[in-house]
Amino acid sequence: MRKVIFQMMISLDGFFEGPNREIDWHNVDEEFNEYAIDLLDNVDVLLFGRVTYELMANYWPTLSATTDDPIVASKMNSLPKIVFSRTLEKADWNNTRLVKENIAEEVSKLKQQPGKDLAIFGSSDLALSFIKLSLIDEYRIIVNPLVLGEGKSLFKGISDKLTLKLLKTKTFNSGNVLLYYQPKR
Repeated sequence: MRKVIFQMMISLDGFFEGPNREIDWHNVDEEFNEYAIDLLDNVDVLLFGRVTYELMANYWPTLSATTDDPIVASKMNSLPKIVFSRTLEKADWNNTRLVKENIAEEVSKLKQQPGKDLAIFGSSDLALSFIKLSLIDEYRIIVNPLVLGEGKSLFKGISDKLTLKLLKTKTFNSGNVLLYYQPKR
C-alpha cells in the first residue's frame, strides 16, 4: 500500500514560517537538494492545500526556477498533483486535479492504487486535516539550526496527543536534522 509522507521544514523552536509568512530562513544547499530529488523520485503524486499550491504553481513553472533548480523544477512540474481546497475555483498548473470534498475517501482510494508514495510538502492546514483523519503514514520533519522566536507553529490546531515513533534520523552538513517518524496507531 502506498503511504502519505508529510514533509515540513521547521526552526529549532518549532515554527514552519516566520511571523510574516516568510520562509527565507530555510537552510537549503546541494546536500538538501540531493535529498529532495531522491524524495521526488520515490513519490508519484504531490498533495497540496490551496495556499501552498498557489505558491508552488507561481514558482516552479518560472524561468527562474527552471534555471536555478532544473531537476527539481522538472519533477515538480511533471508529477501529478492534487490540490485540496473548498475555495479554489480552478487548478491549472500542469498535471493538477482539484478536490473540493471527501478528503478521506479520496486519499484512501489513492493509497489503495498501485504506485509510489504520496507527499505533502508544506500545506500545514491540509496536514492538520490529514492528521485528524489519521491519513499521514510518515512524518519527515527537517529541523533547521536557528531560532525564529515567533511564527506559525507546525502543529498548532492539534488538540489530541499525537504519539510518534522515530524511524531514523539524517544529519546534514548544514546542521539541518531530518527526523523520520511514523504515527503509533
